[in-house]
Amino acid sequence: MSEAARTRIKWADLPGHVRAAVEEIIGDRVVAAATQPGGWSPGSADRVRTAGGRRAFVKAVSPAQNDRSPALHRAESRNAAALPAHTPAPRLWGCHDDGEWVALVFDDVEGRHPATPWRADELAAVLDALEAMAAALTPAPVAHAPRAADTLGNDFAGWHRIAAEPPEHLDPWARARLDELRARADHGVAALAGDTLCHGDLRADNLLVGPDGRVSVVDWPWACRGPAWLDTVLLLVNVRLHGGHDTEALLRARPLTAAAEPDAVTGVLAGLAGFFADRARHPSPVGIPGLREFQRAQADAVLAWLAERLDRPATRSASRCRATGSAPPGS
Repeated sequence: MSEAARTRIKWADLPGHVRAAVEEIIGDRVVAAATQPGGWSPGSADRVRTAGGRRAFVKAVSPAQNDRSPALHRAESRNAAALPAHTPAPRLWGCHDDGEWVALVFDDVEGRHPATPWRADELAAVLDALEAMAAALTPAPVAHAPRAADTLGNDFAGWHRIAAEPPEHLDPWARARLDELRARADHGVAALAGDTLCHGDLRADNLLVGPDGRVSVVDWPWACRGPAWLDTVLLLVNVRLHGGHDTEALLRARPLTAAAEPDAVTGVLAGLAGFFADRARHPSPVGIPGLREFQRAQADAVLAWLAERLDRPATRSASRCRATGSAPPGS
């Protein structure tokens, strides 16, 4: 369970007028609520049951928990309301927004987060679902969704900020390759072109696997228009973080990523690593005490993956040069 989940407010902590507004959306009085684990929002996240037996999922937050979270809930409300019915995502029932509190009411999807480290069967089911989702959401059906390059462009500039002020404990491999990492991340921004509606924040805690194996994708505030392979790469970052699978083999085996330009995938990984490494050196945001530690762990995982992608081809090239007596390109 994340630190945010441990400090998360509960249904009973919501002001009376917010609970009343949620009950009006549901159409019945809530008599039971169970707080759900996972995720990083300090707001509420409850499966609720009403007097008449109706079930829903409710999430609510105000600036008192975190000043950025209400804006994310508002973005999620806009995105969820616009998702077509065939999207493997819970249906939005309604949104309460009084200018301070934002509460969203969704279908209560039966299921649980995938196990981490990832189980092979659940990973295969999720990757299959992401491929089907990408096909169903191309062209992007949500007109207001921003381009992925606009959403992630500033994030992918993390290596530029790090190069301007390198932290004392910067990974030695990254320190030695800052110029290359900056260039790779810049290429990653350019590689984000596409007209697939992407979730943009795929991790185990944003997925539910039902008893029948069906996969639901939840939490859509970062939806954007980008390449069809983006969500699969983001998911594999989470797989890499938890270990137990060959992420390079998965990239080659899955249709979407196998068809992607290798330099484009490397650029996106470089951009993500720079974002995580840059953000991890900031103070923890209010209400989310474990986030920076999580971002640091993601930076370490992606950097190790990048080292494999960038160093191994160079080694093979050098071996061929020694065998043929030629010089490597650009030497």
